[in-house]
Amino acid sequence: MTQGKMDSAQAGASAYERAGVSIDAGHRAVALMKDAVARTHTPAVLGGIGGFGGLFRAAFGHLNDPVLVASTDGVGTKTKVAVRTGRFAGLGADIVNHCVNDILVQGARPLFFLDYVAMGRLLPERVAEVVTGAARACEALGVALLGGETAEMPGVYVEGELDIVGTIVGVVDRHKLIDGARLQPGDVVIALPSTGLHTNGYSLARMALADLDWEEARADLGGERLADLLTVPHRAYLGAFDALQAAGVDVRGMAHITGGGLVDNPPRIFPAGVGMRVNTASWTVPPLFELIVQQAGVAREEAFRALNMGVGFLFIVPAAQGEAALASLRGAGESPWVIGEMVPGSGVTFDGVPA
Repeated sequence: MTQGKMDSAQAGASAYERAGVSIDAGHRAVALMKDAVARTHTPAVLGGIGGFGGLFRAAFGHLNDPVLVASTDGVGTKTKVAVRTGRFAGLGADIVNHCVNDILVQGARPLFFLDYVAMGRLLPERVAEVVTGAARACEALGVALLGGETAEMPGVYVEGELDIVGTIVGVVDRHKLIDGARLQPGDVVIALPSTGLHTNGYSLARMALADLDWEEARADLGGERLADLLTVPHRAYLGAFDALQAAGVDVRGMAHITGGGLVDNPPRIFPAGVGMRVNTASWTVPPLFELIVQQAGVAREEAFRALNMGVGFLFIVPAAQGEAALASLRGAGESPWVIGEMVPGSGVTFDGVPA
């Protein structure tokens, strides 16, 4: 390369940085997260981080009719809560666990995960914090973090803000697919608690709580701070499902309580002529949700659609196996309760929703 050509290349790189994109920052972000990502890799992962595409050697000899199940989602405006509080690591666990739960509803076990992190100006340490959090969540669940994308997009994203999206692929034997088709009146609905808002309802929460001091220990939150409660990561329910499977419980349906709450999510798996009755007196709504409802001035009915109200996941089992299901979940360290039952009809009805 001649000196003239070298000067031209350097000038081109400088111009790109003046336009708001730093290639070096991208390389530094990859270097910071590389070890955490590598720890999620199993022998099924071929190649290393940094390739154009992730390689996963699929061996499904133990399955008769393997079906791949895929899902893509984001963490919504929880990213703005992270910016306000300066806490970003939890966002990685948020997106991994959210995606794992979404395919779990159909009985699928996760194989690999890919992430997308975008910012107006790339901050390598911040990106690495998010992706390292995702890698740790993947490692805990036995999921390979196969790859992803870190995008620097000045003019699209406001500087200091970020967006996070994840894609997951899992597998289930076709005869073990869980789609709710076998649900029938009399089946028991068992709930597991959420760890907070999870990844939905943050636009409402931010509007309702915007003017409060998030660092204050509040008596109406049991001495907790909003900054802590709003950044608790979305949890995964794969271990709970494994406990039910190990106990031989016939799981006929599952629902991940995300956007749409208890109103819109469960009916996605209901067969014709079957509905669900939920007893709202069966659990105590956590104080954080009560504060949001109060500050936003929303009706309780709307709250049960906008927020999970402390309910993260539902398992629907035959009435005869209700006690066995509860016992197996408690044995796995969970805190389950019977939230309702399947009934003739359609949709979800609520008993005891206070005005």
